[in-house]
Amino acid sequence: MDASLPPNISLRSVKTGREGRGLCCDSLNESGSYRSDHEDGLGEPLSPIAQMFHEPGTDVYILGVVGVKAKIDPDVVKEKLAEVLLKLPRFSSSQVLDPKSGKWNWTPTEVNLDDHIVIPELKLDNMESPDKIVEDYIADLTTTGVPDSRPLWDLHLLNIKTSESEGVMIFRVHHSIGDGVSIMSLMLASSRKISDPQMLPTVPVVKRSSSVKLGLWHQVKLVWNTIIDLILFLATVLFLKDTETPLKAGPNIGYKRRVLVKGYMSLDDVKLVKKAVDATINDIVLGISVAGLSRYLNRRYGNERKSERGPIMEKNHLPKHIRLRTQLWVNIRPVPGIQELMEMVDKCKNPTASTWGNNIGYAVLPLAIQLREDPLDYIRQAKASVDRKKASLEAPCVYFFAKLISKLFGTKVAGLVNFNIFTNCTLWFSNVPGTSDRITYCGYEVSYYAPTCFGQPNGLMINVVSYVDKLIFVISAAEETIPDPHQMWDDIEVSLKLIKDAALASTKTH
Repeated sequence: MDASLPPNISLRSVKTGREGRGLCCDSLNESGSYRSDHEDGLGEPLSPIAQMFHEPGTDVYILGVVGVKAKIDPDVVKEKLAEVLLKLPRFSSSQVLDPKSGKWNWTPTEVNLDDHIVIPELKLDNMESPDKIVEDYIADLTTTGVPDSRPLWDLHLLNIKTSESEGVMIFRVHHSIGDGVSIMSLMLASSRKISDPQMLPTVPVVKRSSSVKLGLWHQVKLVWNTIIDLILFLATVLFLKDTETPLKAGPNIGYKRRVLVKGYMSLDDVKLVKKAVDATINDIVLGISVAGLSRYLNRRYGNERKSERGPIMEKNHLPKHIRLRTQLWVNIRPVPGIQELMEMVDKCKNPTASTWGNNIGYAVLPLAIQLREDPLDYIRQAKASVDRKKASLEAPCVYFFAKLISKLFGTKVAGLVNFNIFTNCTLWFSNVPGTSDRITYCGYEVSYYAPTCFGQPNGLMINVVSYVDKLIFVISAAEETIPDPHQMWDDIEVSLKLIKDAALASTKTH
């Protein structure tokens, strides 16, 4: 892992140690470090899934950006982090490779928060906007990781006024520490409602699909779909590749510079579409994304054929039969909601295998890239694709086989399987529930939060998260593959408008 840092960042030397007392009674010692209660030695090994996130091509970080409505006081942030973050063992342990077993182990470590909280000196150039400076800073962070000699997380505090916030917090957490649901739960457990500062934020209750509880025919269909999906999964591991479109990155894209672009959609607009088409919000989010990607790809192909007369977007420049697939990430915990995780973190309960960690699988989902006459067809097609995946056990099977392959053949083989899947597909897609409440984080009112990942061998990731009355779309795009991610968001936004107008017209005709 490249542990270099972006310009203008200076970190003090690391203070580590394997002595400490009291996991849930961590306290600030005289040196200003926090210690946790673990025995000497390497400690417990990482789970097989966490081990895989150290393999080449799957060495992935979760990156979260939080805009706040006031200047940030580092001492306040440090105090708030100590109340929750450092009481979780994974954030107060280094990951050390055991040369004998070849496995990574959690190693108790004395944590000095000054080593993890970075306060860069940002110089505002007259030619650059504050938003562009923050965007470039985040892009630089995606080319590096946290030094292996300390727990694999850090927090960057940017006191710069942008168009949306007075300050920006950027959190990097290695994916071996936890998945997106865990990290979102950690953030929300560290937050409080503005309307009631003593209360945790509320999050929507997610219900599991009831397909496995239905009749014999549905059981047969579930088994059949799962078999077909696993055959296609194996084919993708071995040879089945996506079409080489302008969205398809090369295999060595991992720690190359990625630009993060975010945009907003009104939940009222999404609900309007939901009323016109019998679909879930997740179906609509995916359908709008596919519509935007179709529009964006048509533009890219059209730009390659500039000699043709007429405006680019008035013609269909898309090749026929594009194969373009995404990893659709799925939370496979027995209880799908994040309420239990939030309460566990807030009360400093010991995490269990079924709550904290990497309890996620993924399904390989084909995206129908084409220009459609009826914009609502994007939503209908997305719903059909997602419903088909709901009637399959592909995601939990992928999780199970990843663990099994790790145990039987080692994490290098399991990591290679994942690497082949990632590189043979085009993008990652994730939708994590947020909160409908306005919240404070570390004592500061939140303007927005934007989660994503970097390090994966894909040129594009789209994350969608809800906050108050909006959906926040987060596009993470590798610069050398997608040089104009702002245009991609514009195309997604235009697609929403077209779909919304079609929904309004459909509602009026009924």
